[in-house]
Amino acid sequence: MSQIQHDVVIVTPVYEDQEASARLFQELVKELGQRVFVIAVDDGSVRQPLDITSLRAAGADGVVLKLRRNVGHQRAIAIGLGYADEKLLPHQKVVVMDSDGEDLPSTIPALLAQLDNPAIDVVVAQRKSRVETLKFKAFYQVYKRFFSMMTGRPISFGNFMALKPAAVRRLVAMQELPIHVAAAVLASKLRTGICPLDRGPRYAGQSKMNFVGLALHGFKALMVFAEDVLVRVGIFSAGLAVLSIGGSALAILLKLFGYSTPGWFSIALGVLLLIFLQTGALALMTLMLTGVMRSGSVVTAVAHREFIAEVIETNA
Repeated sequence: MSQIQHDVVIVTPVYEDQEASARLFQELVKELGQRVFVIAVDDGSVRQPLDITSLRAAGADGVVLKLRRNVGHQRAIAIGLGYADEKLLPHQKVVVMDSDGEDLPSTIPALLAQLDNPAIDVVVAQRKSRVETLKFKAFYQVYKRFFSMMTGRPISFGNFMALKPAAVRRLVAMQELPIHVAAAVLASKLRTGICPLDRGPRYAGQSKMNFVGLALHGFKALMVFAEDVLVRVGIFSAGLAVLSIGGSALAILLKLFGYSTPGWFSIALGVLLLIFLQTGALALMTLMLTGVMRSGSVVTAVAHREFIAEVIETNA
C-alpha cells in the first residue's frame, strides 16, 4: 500500500467486537466524511474476527490488520501506530481511540483543533464524566493517586488522543509504548495538550476488562517509570532499614541496662530484624522487575510487522 492521502488517520484496536466496531466505522464517516482513513487492528479475534466488509459497508477507506495472535489492547495500538508511521504524510493527523463507542467520534474535531497549535505535539482526552460503576470509579481514583505518589507524575488520561506525525514517529521508537500507551506519552516528553471530553456508553456488548485486568493495566503504567519507582521504593526501604537498625540498637541498650522485661528483647529484636530483611528484599525485587521490563520485547517501526499476519484493504 502507498502513502495514505486522507487528512485524519484513525487507529483503533478491535477484539471480539464486530457489532460495536461496525457502528464506530459508521459514526466516523458520519462525523469526518471522506477525510478519514481507518486502521483497524484485529487483535487475534477468534469468535468474531473483524472483516473488511464492516469498513466497506460504512463507506470508510482503511485497512484491517490481522494479527497472528492476541497481543493485548496496548500492544495492538502500538502495532497500529507502527503501521501508520510508515504511511503518514507531514500534514496528516492521527487519532487513537477504542472501538467500543466510549470514545465518541463526535469529540474528535475538538481534539484535532488543538493540534493546530504549533506548540502542541499530542492532545489527550481528559474525562469530564464516565459511564462506569462506582467500584471502577473508586479504583481509578486510588490508581491515579498511587501512580502520582510512586512516579511523581500525574496521569489523568487514557488511549483517546490525537497526534502529529512527528509525535507518532517518536512514540513508535519507544519500547514503553506496547506496555502502556498513556504512560509512554508521559515518558516521551512530547508537548501535550489536554482536552476535557465526556465518555460515552458502549455501542454494544460488555467490556472484556475485569478488575484483575484493570489492576494489571495500572501496574504496567508503573513499569514504564520503573527507575523512578525504584528510587522511591529504595528511599522508603532505606528509611525503614535505618529505623529498624536504630530500634535494634535501642533494644540492645535497654537490655544491657536491665530495662527490658523477660522475652521482650528477643521479640523486639526479631521483629526489627524481620523488617530490615523485608525492606532489603523489597528493594531487590523492585530492581529485578526493572531489569525484566527493560529487557522486554520492543515494538518499533520495523518490529511491528512481525505481529501482522495479513493486511486487508478496502480498495483491494
